[in-house]
Amino acid sequence: MSLPVVIVCGLHAEARRTTVARLLADVPGSVALHHDLATAAAGTVVRTIRDAEGVLSAGEAPLVDDCACCALREDLVPELLRLADDPATRLAVVELWDSVEPRAMAEVIVAGGLTVTGVITAVDPALLLPYLGNGDDLAERGLAAAATDRRTVADTFARQLEYAPVLAVADSPEADDEDRELLAQLHPTARRVPVRGGHLGDPAGASARADAPEPVAEPVRQPVPEPEPEPVSGAGSPLVAAALAGFDAEAAAAAQHPACALLPAEADAHGVTTFVWRRRRPFHPERLYAALEDLTCAAVRSRGRFWLADKPDVLLHWDAAGGALCVESAGPWLASLPDAAWEMLPPVRRAAAALDWHPEHGDRRQHLVFTSPGLDRDGLHELLESCLLTDAEYAAGRDAWKRLPPAFDTLLEV
Repeated sequence: MSLPVVIVCGLHAEARRTTVARLLADVPGSVALHHDLATAAAGTVVRTIRDAEGVLSAGEAPLVDDCACCALREDLVPELLRLADDPATRLAVVELWDSVEPRAMAEVIVAGGLTVTGVITAVDPALLLPYLGNGDDLAERGLAAAATDRRTVADTFARQLEYAPVLAVADSPEADDEDRELLAQLHPTARRVPVRGGHLGDPAGASARADAPEPVAEPVRQPVPEPEPEPVSGAGSPLVAAALAGFDAEAAAAAQHPACALLPAEADAHGVTTFVWRRRRPFHPERLYAALEDLTCAAVRSRGRFWLADKPDVLLHWDAAGGALCVESAGPWLASLPDAAWEMLPPVRRAAAALDWHPEHGDRRQHLVFTSPGLDRDGLHELLESCLLTDAEYAAGRDAWKRLPPAFDTLLEV
């Protein structure tokens, strides 16, 4: 038998624990595997395995190169393979520690020859804004997975939220229509499953926003063909059905790449707006750089791809949350590559470029999406338009564009 493995993650710890408890209660023979990275300061990661009745076993995994997350990677697959050898185990629930992101763990598990049937992020909708607005480093909150971890609460939570095809949504009495609409617009393609039971709230986000009320709260085996898992009792539960619906790690990774990510569409409801801005003309590097702070703070979440006039061959990734912006190169635009190089690229990348091709600029384009309550759509549109090349600058041509001041070189560490 191929042991079904479902990953449950999320910085909303109480919502996550409630989701795991529901899975354990609904699926006889299920167990939850959890690595507690909070013990890393003592030099180890504590591993527990439990079922619906309580803890079955506990152990420790030593740190790898002073990295708790590395210890998790090394220990995870061997423990799951051991569970898979036990015929009494019908479902393995991997409950990731607070700030661990699901993508890396899903890919580790699949590479280890196991079957991931679902990835679920547990969310308390009342805590969406506090967490998306929290620009604190994870280390400041005691949530860093390694000494070199420089992520923030906001960007970590955003990636957890947007990677998972299933969101377990806690039945939070503090949540209102705006909170639920914000969740729907941030990840419109997700399957949202309500989860009830347990006390909700997460103290890890208590200082996420100054004006927010305090929340109530290896050896790696080569991949092998994945056989269909045997039916699991309890699949009539919506949460269990979602956990067993199937998961494609390769497709999930492609969906995160800025060149082919399926970004949210325009929306406006319950005080929450998603503004989608697309243009073919490149940005003037200096004007865009001068506008970065205003653009970053215009929405609780913004993302997408863009291009600069002085770097016409580089696809740039825009990723902002919590008042902080990450801009990085995501490789070349396909239009800048020789035809022979296309064959080395994933089919989904080639298809995305073909669907968005322009006779002059190829796949180069601006595609930025801003989602927030109280979004100033008109002001944002005006600011973005002002950052593009003017008609005269555009008519000067690419040789002139490349001589524009390289305002982003320091940001991109060129």
